[in-house]
Amino acid sequence: MSLVSIHNAQTQGVALFTAEQVQELDRLAIKQTDSEGYELMEQAGEAAFMAILSQWPSVRQLLVLCGKGNNGGDGFVVARLAKQHEIDVQLVLTCEINELSGFAKLAANDTFAEGIKVVPQAEVFWPDVMDGCVIVDALLGTGLNSDVSGPIQQLIEKVNVSKLPVLAIDVPSGINATTGALQGVAIKARTTISMIAFKQGLFSGAGPAYAGQVRLAPLAVDKQIVQSQAPSSRLVNWQHLQKSTLFAKRDMDCHKGHFGHVMIVGGDLGCGGAVSLAAGAALRSGAGLVSVATRPEHVSAILASHPEAMVHGVSSGQDLQPLLERADVIVIGPGLGQSYWGEQLLQQVFALTTPVVLDADALNILAKGRIGHNLVERVSVMTPHPGEAARLLYGKEVKDGDNGQIQNDRFASVSQLAEKYASSVVLKGLGSLICTEQQTSICSDGNPGMASAGMGDVLSGIMGSLLAQQVSILPQALHEVASSAVCLHSAAADEAAKEGQAGMVAGDVIQQLRGLLK
Repeated sequence: MSLVSIHNAQTQGVALFTAEQVQELDRLAIKQTDSEGYELMEQAGEAAFMAILSQWPSVRQLLVLCGKGNNGGDGFVVARLAKQHEIDVQLVLTCEINELSGFAKLAANDTFAEGIKVVPQAEVFWPDVMDGCVIVDALLGTGLNSDVSGPIQQLIEKVNVSKLPVLAIDVPSGINATTGALQGVAIKARTTISMIAFKQGLFSGAGPAYAGQVRLAPLAVDKQIVQSQAPSSRLVNWQHLQKSTLFAKRDMDCHKGHFGHVMIVGGDLGCGGAVSLAAGAALRSGAGLVSVATRPEHVSAILASHPEAMVHGVSSGQDLQPLLERADVIVIGPGLGQSYWGEQLLQQVFALTTPVVLDADALNILAKGRIGHNLVERVSVMTPHPGEAARLLYGKEVKDGDNGQIQNDRFASVSQLAEKYASSVVLKGLGSLICTEQQTSICSDGNPGMASAGMGDVLSGIMGSLLAQQVSILPQALHEVASSAVCLHSAAADEAAKEGQAGMVAGDVIQQLRGLLK
């Protein structure tokens, strides 16, 4: 049974599906082969067992945790194959044997025929991490739709405390396969093997933190069956997006006018660093011209850092208005603040139809509902983090840490934001989502070192720069451009993190952009 890595992605990204879609694919595969489905279960168990031997070739014992559903049936097959290969097996079942039914019952009977017995949860021997033991998580699978509790919760907690390596079948138990949400508690897997197709919940929200390395076992399912389902989202990365024609070699006779003029608006008193970072990112990601409109007090400092930029001091919206008309793309929000000054500037931006990137306090002002917008009339990209997204969706004051409603279903949230504001939306966070009219994508680049101030300002500068360079083909190419900006930003952070994640700052990311674009 072959295993597929996500690094085999094509330029357009890896197709991802909801749990419901994969269940339908399973049904169609069974119908096409005229089998009863047990054959697919055996293939799934074989694929999982092969993954164990591949990743842990010195494995001497397995602790196989089975639930009562088909995911548990896959686990029974793994236990049987391990026994046949003379690997010691402890089999834990979280229900009574008579509660098993369907294919899971058939798999259990075949496993018991090998002489394997169920070990009560209270009698499990938990090996030391040096004992060559691997845990197989076949507890809950893709059907989970409520928080984990009771004995299964206790078992999951013991698994995580043990520090033993875990192979999760389909999805780590406790992670929602569709949304990526943590449902109370979840197993932290070293590897997750996704059957038939990749589930989108493995790549955003809490999913990536619990899934570890994700591999695909397509089983003997006809590719045409999988291709008959429209993906719910796609997984993208810079390694593949950089091959796009968007980043073709520049013509010999080009000039700065060919690469767009970005106007960055923001930097209220005390917040000049944010708009400076955005300007630096726009310059280093290839914009032909970069202008900055900020408080007069910040002009000298920004010019000292970025002499290539045209920096203007503006004291009011009236000062800003003539500057905006020169820009191909406007970026507003970094360090903007929420005072009357910031509101005036945002009102001037909404008086035009120039493509716009909205970030930070531009989003917070918009969420308050005190000024109108014309986003339906223009190309726009919003780049909220979950706290800002919550304010935009629910129209109330939400603290940055109080974003549970967003994180519980990031996919639904980003779609609702895009619809409510007639805008393309980048929902930042682990597995950043890019939602446009064309599709929803997940960026697989990035690392925890990005959890520091100013990273969002860098993204807004990159986004404005790439949009300005491709303004002539917007909005048709908007999804590709927006996805490229997100992945370039995250890939630059991955390059910067090679020197260490702790202590990495936004300026370190800017320094990596030119090398990635060469």
